[in-house]
Amino acid sequence: MNKMVRRMVVISGAVLIIAGGILAWNVLAGQASAATNYQQLQKFSQVMELVRRSYVEKVGDEKLIDGALSGMLSNLDPHSTYLNKEMYKQMQVDTKGEFGGLGIEISAAEGGIRVVAPIEDTPAYRAGIKAGDIIIKINDQLARDMALVEAVKLMRGKPGTSIVLTVFRSGEGRPLEFKIVRDVIKVKSVKGGFLAPGYAYLRITQFQEHTGKLLKSMVADLRKKAGGKLYGAVLDLRNNPGGLLNQAVEVSDLLLEKGGIVSTRSRTGRNLLFKAKQGDVLNGVPLAVLINNGSASASEIVAGALQDNHRAVLMGTRSFGKGSVQSVVALPDGSAIKLTTALYYTPSGRSIQAMGIQPDIAVKQARIRQDASDDQKRTAVFESNLRGHLMNGDTKSRKKQAAGARGEVSPAMRKRLQQDTVLQRALDMLEAMHALHAVVRG
Repeated sequence: MNKMVRRMVVISGAVLIIAGGILAWNVLAGQASAATNYQQLQKFSQVMELVRRSYVEKVGDEKLIDGALSGMLSNLDPHSTYLNKEMYKQMQVDTKGEFGGLGIEISAAEGGIRVVAPIEDTPAYRAGIKAGDIIIKINDQLARDMALVEAVKLMRGKPGTSIVLTVFRSGEGRPLEFKIVRDVIKVKSVKGGFLAPGYAYLRITQFQEHTGKLLKSMVADLRKKAGGKLYGAVLDLRNNPGGLLNQAVEVSDLLLEKGGIVSTRSRTGRNLLFKAKQGDVLNGVPLAVLINNGSASASEIVAGALQDNHRAVLMGTRSFGKGSVQSVVALPDGSAIKLTTALYYTPSGRSIQAMGIQPDIAVKQARIRQDASDDQKRTAVFESNLRGHLMNGDTKSRKKQAAGARGEVSPAMRKRLQQDTVLQRALDMLEAMHALHAVVRG
């Protein structure tokens, strides 16, 4: 046997020995893992049997298993949870836009339960609960060590019954108490109106089953009222706690002509990518999107997609930063688990998780105080108010002015604009963009 052949035999033998060693290691590692898993399951079984046999009160197996599953999932992250039969059934009702309770989206927080956002036109919203509040007590029970599922169960109840929430709010010297009367929550997903003639106001309170269709219908209705033409629009996503992913994609698609919307990345490799199809429902008019610390999840997907595609100017404050995907898996007995399985990424590759979306123009809501002695309370006087004033002889100008009134601004919207400084800034920007475009166009 020559040297070359002997060298090849030696190398081949070494490779076989190494491969055999790796195989043996994998088998041993697999056996060790299986043994560890068995030991852990045996420990669980022993503890369950001990509780069943020796706990001060008799406890059923279903309650023990439910508690174990709840603890297992809640220890992973704030959004993974076990849903018993009642909670799973209620969650299915929630996405249809009608359910009983207070009307707040919550998440786990150190020292209590964090309010992600109160849902507009609900008991909690009307009572004055705000995004960022930390619930420290529900009635007389401390929320510090309470699971989210337990907190939700306590806050929901028969319509007409009351509940007291004690909250800690940043900037306040002492805890605040809110007595709230439960009600059947009917969430109107999409609202709309005019900020000024030709300037549409679009508000999405939550992403539900038909949010995309409702938004499309609202834009068509406002365009018709505006005489077929809009100059600009505001999309208000403030205090929108999120909702359904497919509706966030549909809303983004409605407002984009092309480009990416969102992608998801998971550990298992089941990644998704959503892109916009042709057809901007607003026909490219200037768009301002309003966000704040109560804008979460699906709201952040829409805001990020419009920002990365340079379709809108984002105004307000940094969003909540909930950039994880939860998959709901139904179990045979009617319960379910909600498990975090992936992270969201904006079209440019930014992760929303724990970072949120930064607005292009930071605007904080200012407190406006009305003073009865303010000079603004006085009635303004113009030439047209003087008795016997001459009429304007320019009939063409009058006709043009009348034709320019595109959409009636409701008294409620006028009142809102007086109090909402962020909305004022958005309207100012849109009117400036329209005026600049008119000047450039000549």
